[in-house]
Amino acid sequence: MLAKAVGLDADEVIADLEDAVDAGSKDRAREQAAAFLEGGPSTAAALSVRINTLAGPWGERDVVDLVRRAGPRIASLIVPKVEGAGELAAIDELLDGLGERAEGVGLQALVETAAGLLRVGEIAGASPRLQSLILGYADLAASLGRAPGVIAPERWLYAQESVLVAARAAGVQAIDGPYLEIRDDAGLRLRAEHVRELGFDGKWAVHPAQIGIINAAFTPEAQELAHARAVLEALEQAEGRGAVELAGAMIDEASRKHALEVVARGRAAGLTEVSG
Repeated sequence: MLAKAVGLDADEVIADLEDAVDAGSKDRAREQAAAFLEGGPSTAAALSVRINTLAGPWGERDVVDLVRRAGPRIASLIVPKVEGAGELAAIDELLDGLGERAEGVGLQALVETAAGLLRVGEIAGASPRLQSLILGYADLAASLGRAPGVIAPERWLYAQESVLVAARAAGVQAIDGPYLEIRDDAGLRLRAEHVRELGFDGKWAVHPAQIGIINAAFTPEAQELAHARAVLEALEQAEGRGAVELAGAMIDEASRKHALEVVARGRAAGLTEVSG
């Protein structure tokens, strides 16, 4: 599965050592992930690992063994069920003790419990290694007492906004968690477009068939890109004025920031003709 995953059109490939692995297979899964990271094929996708929590018997070995063997190949360690800054600080300490092997290893924090959601601002500023906050729905639903199954995206708005605001304030990415109904393309599209409109930077997929729908939701349309280029050009030619009119609407510095974000998403999607 890992060998197949690196050939997919995803920005990141995650080896999951936590919920996807039963207790009796943890050591073998760690060994498999380390071997793959050491000798796997080159790929443009970032390679990350979701480790087990440090509170359990496997988390510390996940960090130490993986980084000692494959540190330069690991883009980040994804920390599950983070509920406070101390958990990230403890992993920082482990990584600092591993020296050069850990220099390029970032962290991502999964917010998927009520306690984590309550302290998401604290978590977002807990480590200079932190790259993103990820909203995890399945465990969060259980933590909140919500029934399992498909829940309308607007029911998650408080959690989504909390994660997004904390991420933006800390200067890290906000990533939406997976939609587990892998045969429901319409439901996935609805949720991906919903979080993109809120301002999220990406969304996890749990099946290869989901990647195209998610990529499409986060890729700017031609009209959006053209407008972004026009905004940047108009402001560049504004001759010192802070605000100008474009197509009957007033644009200013806030418009420029949004236009640059659209351009960045276009480049990330491989739309190399975008300029600005």
